Amino acid sequence: MPCDETHFFQVQVSVDHESLQADVPPLEIVPLGGLGEFGMNMMVIACGETAILVDAGVMFPEPELLGVDLVIPDLRQLEKYKIGALVLTHGHEDHIGAVPHVLSHFDGPVYGTALTLALVESKLDKREPATGPAQAEAPTSAELAAAKKRLTIVKPRERVAVGRFTIEFLRVTHSIPDCVALAITTPHGVVIHTGDFKIDQTPLDGQHFDFHRFAELGAAGVLVLMSDSTNVDRKGFTGSELEITDGFDEIFTTAKGKIIVAMFSSSIFRMQILVDLAAQFERQVAFIGRGVNTNAEIAQRLGYLRIPTGVVIRDSDVKSFPSQDVVCICTGSQGEPQAALPRIAIDDHRHVTVDADDMVVFSAREIPGNEKAIGRVMNHIARRGAEIITDDMKHVHVSGHGSEEELKLVLSLVRPKFFVPIHGEYRQLARHARIAAKVSRGMKVLLAENGDVIRFDGDGGRVSDTKAPAGRILIDGTRSGEVGDAILRDRRHLAGDGLVVAVVAISRQTGNLEETPDVITKGFVLDARTEALLKEIPTLLAATLDGASVEERTDSGLIKEKIRVDLQRFFRKRSGLRPLVLPVVMEI
Repeated sequence: MPCDETHFFQVQVSVDHESLQADVPPLEIVPLGGLGEFGMNMMVIACGETAILVDAGVMFPEPELLGVDLVIPDLRQLEKYKIGALVLTHGHEDHIGAVPHVLSHFDGPVYGTALTLALVESKLDKREPATGPAQAEAPTSAELAAAKKRLTIVKPRERVAVGRFTIEFLRVTHSIPDCVALAITTPHGVVIHTGDFKIDQTPLDGQHFDFHRFAELGAAGVLVLMSDSTNVDRKGFTGSELEITDGFDEIFTTAKGKIIVAMFSSSIFRMQILVDLAAQFERQVAFIGRGVNTNAEIAQRLGYLRIPTGVVIRDSDVKSFPSQDVVCICTGSQGEPQAALPRIAIDDHRHVTVDADDMVVFSAREIPGNEKAIGRVMNHIARRGAEIITDDMKHVHVSGHGSEEELKLVLSLVRPKFFVPIHGEYRQLARHARIAAKVSRGMKVLLAENGDVIRFDGDGGRVSDTKAPAGRILIDGTRSGEVGDAILRDRRHLAGDGLVVAVVAISRQTGNLEETPDVITKGFVLDARTEALLKEIPTLLAATLDGASVEERTDSGLIKEKIRVDLQRFFRKRSGLRPLVLPVVMEI
């Protein structure tokens, strides 16, 4: 029977009074990130004295969040629960990036697959400080060793017990190896959290989606399914990673110079395809950028990346080989100013340049908000005469998230009593809710956002009227502390060092300095020492501009980043201060 939108949502949030235990504490599911947004995935699942944290991810900042490096969920809610364990679904930054910041909030183990925990361990080795003013110093060697001892490797189909919960790990396929979903047995029933997934029938590592176990759990009865909604607005099925092979094969066949591929540093399967093609076409592979180097080394050490002997060269060796014999795999697909490709595009990389015969491939999805930064990088590449390839031109990228038919298939396999769409902006969650209602009319759909408390007890399941704190913490590039969310200039843990605004007027055509730079401060303590420093800044800014190329000076995004980095380094080295530096570039 046709129904209007109001009736639809009334049907979805009705409660089920059957099969829920009244003699045990309520089961609470509290998303702290990842619902209503892409990234920053984090969720608390609790029953009485038992609580676990599922994933601890970051989100990369919007362009207007100047001086911010990472965004993590508000961690205040973790103090309410006695967290028994952190359980990780896979190794992408939006699921593990905040692990160093949450470890100080609980004492239990961190469960994850071998590759996931290896990526976490590499983050701990960077000696990042924990979040908060009390932990402003980097952890000691003893603290790092203690943190690493908490990392506990699990395998698919393995089970671990945490208080009242038993957690089973289920193999799923995604764009990175070693991914799992979670089947959590609680006093109220089984909770399934899919993590990120697609259904790849031809996975490069031969590890298939565990249809059988999902179906078994569904047949036995599942209380609630929480499923990835990222690609719910895409019809049909998401393609296999293998599908991009033909597109890259054509590129390798026709390229006359270097092939430079920009992608996410965690795209291990993409790396394998490129390495295999390089070996086939007798090209050498150079990993350019810290992220791809680190992840390639970890994946190779664990056997997830197979590289034939003699194929890989160092970035410093690229110039020693003919261009037609080289493939560069690099970071910077989103136009990040300090990543490898944007630096290569303006001849700012020590070892790699872009030449007229080269092909530059953007093998990653364009994250909303990064269009201008990516466009600037493409313009710089085009000026050097190189050919630019995107997924619109050749099939060089495939998503790691399931499309509509895959999401329907999982719903049909599991057949839960309740369904909670996760991972996506609200429009994706709402569309997933409507699709779920069509798959099973007896299923109750609970639409939730960050901070909602989803409660299951003797009265059924519902989104409670109670809200949990679920804001954001902004982390600056020095990892010196939190940054306030509402107004950037009032960043909480930089208040002591204040704000420094550097105002620079340059020519739009030549990038030459048109006026003496001006410096404005707020909340910056002025004394004889700091006033002397401020007097040096105009000279420093002039030197920064003189040392930049014309392309850098006429690209506002690049020159702002260069000014910010130079000024932060100046304050840190000369005074130990870490003010928020806000460059303002006026083009005349």
